[in-house]
Amino acid sequence: MTHDWRAERTLRQDSLDTRNGRGIQDERTVGSLRLGVGLIGVLLPPALPAGNWLFAELTGRSTAGFWPVSMSGSYYTSTRNLFVGGLCALGVFLICYRFDRRDDRWSTAAGVFALGVALCPTTPDHPTTFQTTVGVLHLVFAGLLFAMLAMFCLFSFRNPRSSQASWVGAGYLAAGVVIPVALLCSVLAAVTGFGDDWSVRPVYLCEWLATWAFGAAWIGAALELASAGGAFTRATVLPRQSSAAADGAEPQPR
Repeated sequence: MTHDWRAERTLRQDSLDTRNGRGIQDERTVGSLRLGVGLIGVLLPPALPAGNWLFAELTGRSTAGFWPVSMSGSYYTSTRNLFVGGLCALGVFLICYRFDRRDDRWSTAAGVFALGVALCPTTPDHPTTFQTTVGVLHLVFAGLLFAMLAMFCLFSFRNPRSSQASWVGAGYLAAGVVIPVALLCSVLAAVTGFGDDWSVRPVYLCEWLATWAFGAAWIGAALELASAGGAFTRATVLPRQSSAAADGAEPQPR
């Protein structure tokens, strides 16, 4: 019996269009949101110290210590608004992202966690009890956010059953591994005090690496979608479809 993949795809599309009374996003919107998430991940880490240095130069202050101890430590520097604004934008992009049922849940959760990181500052020096509690929430939200972003790299963008090139899948796998490893190294550096006398703290460098890893993965996913469907135009092909559907060829009978 021949498998009618065209009919199945039409039924799946109709189901997605009417699911829970909301329409599925087209490839252009999906690609744009992926690109937005990726650009925030790539641009935010260097923008924070650069902004601190620029603000100090413009106001005639000393530029010493323009590197924060950590990315979260930017909350207590001149780039606090940039840090909070970037995370809020990241949260909105993730909450608005729609691709399939599983990714919808993951992205919504990640968006909520990003907003939690933005709205709950890290613990300052000489904190009150309330600030310590908020700082713990900050760490929890940050850990959950990076965990969700790693899951996208490992289980969503990387799809061996699609027409995805093997080197592309390997890139997503590498990003998904780098994120938790870099975060673990940042925790170890913070606990042991390793590099506390460095001008650029290891904690910041590790967080930068983890953030760049998810940023590169999301930008890659946006470019992959654009390549599959034409430069951000609506098309019938998604990277997660089978190679037979992507080639426009009907699969062989079962």
